[in-house]
Amino acid sequence: MTTRGGRDGAAPGGVLPAPGGGAESTHESAGPTHGRTGPALRRRIGVEIELIAPPGVDRGVLARRVALASGGAARRVFHTDSEPSLVLGMGHFWHLTPAWEVSDAHGAPVASFVDDITIADDLRREHEEARAGRAGAATSAAPSPDLWRVLSDDPRLLRLVAEHSDPAAPFDQSLDAVARLFGTDVEVVGGVRRLRDRSGASIAMAAPLAPGRERPCEIVTAPLTVDHEAALEALLRPARELGFTVPVEAAVHLHVDGAPFRSAHAFANLVRLFGHWRGALHELLETNPACTRLAPMPPAVLALVEEEAAAWAAATSGARTGTGAEDDDDDDVVATAAGDDVTTAGGAASAQRWHHLQQAAARTGLLKYMDVNLTALLTDSPARDTVEVRILPGSLSASAITGRARLVEALLDRCLEEAPLPHPTTAASVAPARADAELLALVLARTRS
Repeated sequence: MTTRGGRDGAAPGGVLPAPGGGAESTHESAGPTHGRTGPALRRRIGVEIELIAPPGVDRGVLARRVALASGGAARRVFHTDSEPSLVLGMGHFWHLTPAWEVSDAHGAPVASFVDDITIADDLRREHEEARAGRAGAATSAAPSPDLWRVLSDDPRLLRLVAEHSDPAAPFDQSLDAVARLFGTDVEVVGGVRRLRDRSGASIAMAAPLAPGRERPCEIVTAPLTVDHEAALEALLRPARELGFTVPVEAAVHLHVDGAPFRSAHAFANLVRLFGHWRGALHELLETNPACTRLAPMPPAVLALVEEEAAAWAAATSGARTGTGAEDDDDDDVVATAAGDDVTTAGGAASAQRWHHLQQAAARTGLLKYMDVNLTALLTDSPARDTVEVRILPGSLSASAITGRARLVEALLDRCLEEAPLPHPTTAASVAPARADAELLALVLARTRS
């Protein structure tokens, strides 16, 4: 069985297991033994797991299987995302695609099963092999005609379509309810249903899914608070039984509560961890090199957190010695923040320091599609207040996912300390094993303290 960068063994001292050790296949559905393999995770964590169904199976089949096993229910919903546009001058379209939400026997949310447009290589290769007439090539037949999507160039209009449409309606009734809202009729052009307003302006268009697009499946769990591994296994066991595999571009994402990281020192340490230790993190967690939506920390934010730390250290040192801190530039919000912090009492000082750093960081180019998504921390009212760690590799193994999550959890614990996270002494590109060991030492030092 082929593995994608897997390594077996245990971490030094046996305190934290290495993430490898299970048989994780890119195109086979078997998994390792799924007993508990380490200490329980402590954080409230939402997990996103990218998989692909075998030909003839769609993500709705998995959702219904999970619902049946839990005694709950699966309902079809819309999933909103964006995709690159082929129209000149238009960056991307927004779309609604068929998705399913599963709740347990008590009505509590379990997980959503949604499309992920980054999962494409497996489908592309299968189509190419089928066109070439290769023996044994897997092919994706056209999905059910009642699996359809909606596209629009305006996310506000798309939200309106979603609000007034039944995601489980047959395709030949798609957009009808919205048409009544606008007082117009749906046009049928070839295999596409198009809606315009009375002035002729485009609202949205609906079309059947392209062959194979029913197969990508991102499992998005509800926040897990206890027995994370068992909860993941309840989702992944039926996926393995149905023949789901790990696609080429796959990743696993962890969403942890953002509130503990809303301070200057915690945010700065997050930036240092995912910026300066990037190579070691990729080696340690076995990041999938084919994952398409990862990127390093912008140099501007790395410079910012060091400037902020230096200004803070100078100001606090000046306060201790009674010399004070000079600030000749009223526009330098970082230095001003540090100066204010030493003359303002306790919590107010820390809050002001964080506010200034938060505002400055928002101007550095931080985006969602980086190794870690810190964008929720840049606003005081995010839609979802989480730190999203995006560099875990795809997996069908609950134990492998939780093993890596324990490493991430320990590193995040270190970020909460006020002491700045040190820089690595060895670049992962020069000596990967040494860089890994140095990063693990940070984790183990904190675990043993």
